[in-house]
Amino acid sequence: MRTKTAIIISITSLGLLFSIGSGQAIAQMPHTNMQPAEQTGEFQRIDQPLWLKGTLTAGGLGLIGLELWWFLFSKPKSRQAASQSGIQEATVTVDGGYEPSQIVVQAGQPVRLKFDRKDPSSCLEEVRLPDFRIAQALPLNQVTAIEFTPEKPGRYEFTCGMNMFRGVVDVQAAEQNGVAAIPPVAQPTPAANSAHPKVQHH
Repeated sequence: MRTKTAIIISITSLGLLFSIGSGQAIAQMPHTNMQPAEQTGEFQRIDQPLWLKGTLTAGGLGLIGLELWWFLFSKPKSRQAASQSGIQEATVTVDGGYEPSQIVVQAGQPVRLKFDRKDPSSCLEEVRLPDFRIAQALPLNQVTAIEFTPEKPGRYEFTCGMNMFRGVVDVQAAEQNGVAAIPPVAQPTPAANSAHPKVQHH
């Protein structure tokens, strides 16, 4: 996920920018405001300009809002697994996270997830699917296939070895010819038919 990496870099850069700006503003303050403290053992309070306080406050609130939106409200990218020879298959790129981070499959059919690892980070050198008791190493610059069969609908999480990056296998109820399976309608019993015997005419 290069987008996620770019956002993290942007947040770090903004933080450094505000820190540098704050330091320069304090350094440029008139020396008359920075009178040496009396030898009383107490710290002297330095008043900062109102515009600097407002800028730092607005920047901090903006960064907090961006982080909250990213981690709480941003929707994961979802992809429907493609069916090939009776196996539901999807490729997951491992680069700063998982792309896509949500795979949609149907219950009761085999699933093959192919993890293409491009990120050298040690955190992403392994993927785990706890619900299926799978822990698989992912060699760098290789595609590693993992197969399992989800029997019941639900959301099954997969994570990196350090549980920092996560994805979801969204298992939906099996469908038949594109329509969800409907239970058969009960047929009338022979006893019900015998209640109205046919009349024979001579």
